[in-house]
Amino acid sequence: MVLQPSPRVEGGRDVAIEPVIEARNLTKRYGARVAVDDLSFEVRPGEVFGLLGPNGAGKTTTVLMLLGLTEPTSGEARVVGVDPMRDPLEVKRHVGYMPDTVGFYDGLSARENLAYTARLNRVPRSIATARITDLLTQVGLVDVAEQKVDTFSRGMRQRLGVADALLKDPSVLILDEPTASLDPEGVVDLLALIERIAQERRIAVLLSSHLLDQVQAICHRVGIFYKGRLIAEGSVRDLATEASRTEDVVEVGAQAHDGRPAGASGIAGELSSALAAAGLRPIHLRTREERLDAIYPRLVHAAAEAPVQPPRPKRSTARSGPGARGTTPGRPGPRRARPGRAGRPRPDNHDDDPGDTAAGEPG
Repeated sequence: MVLQPSPRVEGGRDVAIEPVIEARNLTKRYGARVAVDDLSFEVRPGEVFGLLGPNGAGKTTTVLMLLGLTEPTSGEARVVGVDPMRDPLEVKRHVGYMPDTVGFYDGLSARENLAYTARLNRVPRSIATARITDLLTQVGLVDVAEQKVDTFSRGMRQRLGVADALLKDPSVLILDEPTASLDPEGVVDLLALIERIAQERRIAVLLSSHLLDQVQAICHRVGIFYKGRLIAEGSVRDLATEASRTEDVVEVGAQAHDGRPAGASGIAGELSSALAAAGLRPIHLRTREERLDAIYPRLVHAAAEAPVQPPRPKRSTARSGPGARGTTPGRPGPRRARPGRAGRPRPDNHDDDPGDTAAGEPG
């Protein structure tokens, strides 16, 4: 997937456009344990950025900090230019969030569930009615809009979850393991939907996953997590270079001069000479892009073998001015995650850290 050409393009992204997600040296500690360690990255409109790593690597903690649901020990974040800890409600106005398990009222229809979300987000009814129909059409559920959600398959619920997250017309879409437990057909459909939304709506998408092939299929760039650290970040091609691949795999297509397929041919020495001597002419030559399932273990192995760095001094997150929070004396410490919506069934979660609780989509 390639973004539209730009005078300043790096790794398939337009760097002239201001990022809508920014993390700068984000760190989260729970006692002696570091859940997220000095994390920095950014995501721009229309870009799909994948946070890749096993459960417990720090992905969900990162998402919670971006949403203002848990406070960083140090560092800072900006979402649509807003500090999530200073003004979490303003961030949530611009962010659609879909957790790995989406909670809906099973006794209500898909349309009724979205109407309830619209009321919670104060979307005027005159706007909500048309928007709900449009979203149900986009996610392929308009024909079952009046069915109760308890009749829906897992894939249908996930697609409804995407519609739910888009209802507030967000600038940012955060998806936590969106394809978990889906069958192969459901995975393909949902990834195609996410890709189309990012392109058509120019939404910045942050996708957290541990599934290598799915991340490679949809993401412009990937950040690889290992024990709370971002050990590599970039396009798959960038990561292949960073992982120090020692040889390139080259695909060659050739045909005989009479136009018939050439079949398999061995190539030694000068490629063009070998083809000419065999009576063949090349029709394409390209380097095969390496897959994440080969890149990932090499990067993790390199990170595991790297010398252990001494711990950095703990930096205060104390802030000055009205409404400041953090380690300032007399002020409360880090906040716990807020509960889910009033009345909305609380989804299961698989947080990276036992102290945090991920709510459903922020209200």
